[in-house]
Amino acid sequence: QSRINFGPQNELKMPKFLKQGKVVVLLNGRFAGKKAVIVKNFDDGSKERHYGHALVAGIDRAPLKVTNGMSKKKIAKRSKVKPFVKVVNYNHIMPTRYGLDIDLKNAVTTEGVYGEAQNRKPVKRAVKKLFEDRYKAGKNKWFFSKLRF
Repeated sequence: QSRINFGPQNELKMPKFLKQGKVVVLLNGRFAGKKAVIVKNFDDGSKERHYGHALVAGIDRAPLKVTNGMSKKKIAKRSKVKPFVKVVNYNHIMPTRYGLDIDLKNAVTTEGVYGEAQNRKPVKRAVKKLFEDRYKAGKNKWFFSKLRF
């Protein structure tokens, strides 16, 4: 007669679904309701943040609708994306079923996001370029649309 032991050593682990490239919706703070993509996740926390958190890059202002009758100048202006880069607690993000296969690892570093706003500027500029290139390619339409709720 064998018994199943559910002690801490035999604890069943939850599958990790908050991985790099997963699109999430932020729930709290200035960017509540905005879409973002996970760049790097810290499931067990870090030295200064003792909780599960993720480094995310998202869209603060989504591009506007473009029609055939618009001039090239107007299309260029309406196709701009305003990004943000942030470290967020897992409790404040809601995962979606979508993924985004942009390689943000090189553009976004943890050193570039922590601390001063001056360090964040070049990181945001690099993210903006990557997001705008992806938008102009016509891929991941859902990510670049405004969330309606």
